[in-house]
Amino acid sequence: MSSADEKTYDVVVLGAGSTGENVADVVVRGGLSAVLVEEHLVGGECSYYACMPSKALLRGTEAIAEARAVKGAAAAVTGEQDVAATLERRDSFTSNWDDAGQVSWVEGAGIDLLRGTARLDGERTVVVTGPDGTETRLSARHAVAVCTGSAAAVPPVDGLPDVQPWTPREATSAKEAPRRLLVIGGGYVGCEMSFAWNALGSTVTLLQRGDRLLPGAEPQAGDAVLASLRDRGVDVRLDADVTAARRDGDEVVLTVGTEELRGDEVLVATGREARTTGIGVETVGLEPGEYLDVDDTLQVRGLPWLYGVGDVNGRRQLTHMGKYQARQAAAAIVARARGEEVAVEDWSPYTATADRAATPAVVFTDPQVASVGLTSAQAREAGVPHRVVEYPIGSVAGASLFADGYEGTAIAVVDTSREVLLGVTFVGPAVAELLQAATIAVVGEVPISRLWHAVPAYPTVNEIWLRLLETWRG
Repeated sequence: MSSADEKTYDVVVLGAGSTGENVADVVVRGGLSAVLVEEHLVGGECSYYACMPSKALLRGTEAIAEARAVKGAAAAVTGEQDVAATLERRDSFTSNWDDAGQVSWVEGAGIDLLRGTARLDGERTVVVTGPDGTETRLSARHAVAVCTGSAAAVPPVDGLPDVQPWTPREATSAKEAPRRLLVIGGGYVGCEMSFAWNALGSTVTLLQRGDRLLPGAEPQAGDAVLASLRDRGVDVRLDADVTAARRDGDEVVLTVGTEELRGDEVLVATGREARTTGIGVETVGLEPGEYLDVDDTLQVRGLPWLYGVGDVNGRRQLTHMGKYQARQAAAAIVARARGEEVAVEDWSPYTATADRAATPAVVFTDPQVASVGLTSAQAREAGVPHRVVEYPIGSVAGASLFADGYEGTAIAVVDTSREVLLGVTFVGPAVAELLQAATIAVVGEVPISRLWHAVPAYPTVNEIWLRLLETWRG
């Protein structure tokens, strides 16, 4: 290997998705040099196979539903959704799976980019194999940040890998709607994709192993999404245990109990697994395939030069949380490079980082589910004294203006000892836009006594805050 094949940077970042991009950007802004290593598309999962294309698929359906919910406007909705135009709009948000724009941003930010497959090769060392097979050895003066993300997990169902199931990647990038789509998993991906492809013409069957959809959310959320899916003609089956899969010609056949279900495609949406296999973690004493165990600066425990940021640590597998962690990790890397002490606190339930206790999340179904902080079940499990306050969103004037017959629910989990919000969940049309206020209240631990003075504008759906407070007061 020639000397030209050896390069040194302050920080080497594995993975140029949104998390890796943010790590590199912040450390470069802090005066350090950085290189991003990426084997696929710069911008990562969110840009090309997750957030952006999935929400583009869903937005047309949402807009039509909103129009149909307003008397007068409903009369203008005289046709069906243009599937080809919806898919074309989806493609525009992925730049037709071309990352030239993202590459331009990286170069403009003063970050180097190296295409290829990266693997750790001992302390502070990364070997990159390029598309042409050549190798480049990278040395990191201060840190290596692993931002390789996660991949769809395929459950251990007999024959399932052999039928070449869709993962979220195929579900968000498909060029046409399958005639019959079988969906395994009733979490946010399974629910969103069931809504999307049902609206675009597929006959959808959703199979959930448990007894409710969105099991990590408040029960009212799963109930509302279940009712809406069934109302739209999706065949939702709870307590459905898929035991086998096979191909019969062009059909996929799933065995569910004593029944066989047939479809043209099957989407597996049952969870994620860490992308830590094949990247050399074993050369530094870690186990391939396992999530990286990190502290609250995202430093891998026992390896002060290695950071695990975003999905790869398994804390909160959401794009905005990966970016949040990237900012935390990069700030720590820059500070340590300057010789500064970075305190790693023993976080309590009330001072925890957002990826522990105050993660905002939206499920873009109809109704939407927007939540932050603890659910009532999580508060109960944590042993925190609390009270649950609930109010129908449709009862506020702003909601009745937004949609005729607006149906939705607001749920607040209140710490009764300190009288602050532990968590908030909204279920209803367009409730995602209510979430940031809730996030600020939860993260800021704003006392209920102060929230009384945060007066909601009338008539907006935000009036729900006043109604929750009045219900709390009793």
